[in-house]
Amino acid sequence: MAGTAAFNFSSATSFLRPSSSLKFSSKPSFLPMRFSPKTHSPPRILRINALTSNDIKVGTNLEVDGAPWRILEFLHVKPGKGAAFVRTKMRNYITGNTVEKTFRAGSTIEEANVFKETKQYTYKDGAQFVFMDMNTFEETRLNEKDVGDKTKWLKEGMDCNLLFWNGKVIDFELPITVQLKVVDVDPGLKGDTTSGNSHGLTSNPLFVN
Repeated sequence: MAGTAAFNFSSATSFLRPSSSLKFSSKPSFLPMRFSPKTHSPPRILRINALTSNDIKVGTNLEVDGAPWRILEFLHVKPGKGAAFVRTKMRNYITGNTVEKTFRAGSTIEEANVFKETKQYTYKDGAQFVFMDMNTFEETRLNEKDVGDKTKWLKEGMDCNLLFWNGKVIDFELPITVQLKVVDVDPGLKGDTTSGNSHGLTSNPLFVN
């Protein structure tokens, strides 16, 4: 069946015309994004303790004249006359100098804020020895003069204790025991029977207990 359909354009136009109550912005809108906060290791608390001379023992770290010192020897002295005192032998972490110093018994002294961290010796970069924190992978570099004669005992993969003071490395400790592998033995002098061991040994660190 043929027929005609009537269409009202005015009503269609009004339907497509946006309402005056709606507002459009030419600027793009973005949904807020939530990021997880970064996790950081807790800051190291600066520990400064006031000690007395009665607390001195071997291994005590003191700060004297603005420098860190380690007690090597000590002796409490009570003379028949006069006040008691403590005689000590100390080593300066920075210069390596060793001096003798006395403290009046009961006098207040400042403990040096020396702490140690275990780091692994990974490799040598030129004149620098690179130690790495195996948890954070942070590197610490020491010069040859800082390592000194300990270089002959260092082996890649060896765990060492680095001592810090005021954010600087002032010393480091090798493992207590090191197993060595003999790689070369020089023959002793012919007819030399005076020395118990006349062989020259050359060894390399093998691994650490």
